[in-house]
Amino acid sequence: MKKQGKLGIVLMSIIILAMFLSACGSDKKEEGKVVTDAMGHEVTIPANPQKVLASYLEDHLATLGVKPVAQWSVANGIQDYLQASGLEGVPTIGYDLPVEQVLSFAPDLIIIGSESSVQNGLYDQYAKIAPTYVLGDAVNNDWRAALTKIGELLNKSDDVKKALEKYDAKAAEVKAKLEATAPGQSAAALWFVGNTFYIVDETKASGSILYKELGVKIPNVVADLPADQKANWNKISLEKLAVLDADHIFLVNSDQAASEAVKNDAIWKNLKAVKEGNVHELPASSSWLYSGSIAGQQIMDDVLKYMVKE
Repeated sequence: MKKQGKLGIVLMSIIILAMFLSACGSDKKEEGKVVTDAMGHEVTIPANPQKVLASYLEDHLATLGVKPVAQWSVANGIQDYLQASGLEGVPTIGYDLPVEQVLSFAPDLIIIGSESSVQNGLYDQYAKIAPTYVLGDAVNNDWRAALTKIGELLNKSDDVKKALEKYDAKAAEVKAKLEATAPGQSAAALWFVGNTFYIVDETKASGSILYKELGVKIPNVVADLPADQKANWNKISLEKLAVLDADHIFLVNSDQAASEAVKNDAIWKNLKAVKEGNVHELPASSSWLYSGSIAGQQIMDDVLKYMVKE
């Protein structure tokens, strides 16, 4: 009996020790992981962040099924195109991430896109509130790279893979339909805001979707943009626009009042796409001004709607 009692005590001690070691292992796991961001900061990413703040990166969060603690906004609105993808009802935060507002949302992880957003001591202030990871421009300007990195940070790399596979399959499908029903058709994306026209670059934003992923023919004015002056959207005069030889124009109209006068201008009326009735006007709330998996797929839907003949 004494031997059995001693054996029981030993077994119980082993069980308790095992439970203790297991608990220690769990605590260690819950500490998260240490990673280095684009600016060289060593950042401890929580194991399971619940209140993520990633302003102007919400397309990536929504793609991964993550609802942010707050969403990007400017004086005249928010990213309307994302509201049906999980952002509806999410409170807003100023585009420049005021420290007081950030603090009020008590995030447990902050993800910043560009290095320029954390200059002049801002990084240190954000880092005091929550672990702060900067993607850096090189990653941030490539939505696939940004989505992939955010997926790594949030332990959702499998979801990233599935999202990209879904995206690429849709792009291939739309491209095939374009080749079958609108071969050789060209298109330009214009943004009218502040009584001024801007035209999208062929390698950026919605231009990348049109020309690189869907194989739409690049019109002359887009192809002729000076290499040293390219931005996502490039200012273009009405006189320069006069030589635009595009079969289709996708017009994001952010200045309805001023656009009425422009549409009555002889230069506009003489554009090929205008004369053929192929100007497709899109609201300022559309996805064409943004980049990301959700934005890209919505742009594809618009291209299908207006360029593919069933």
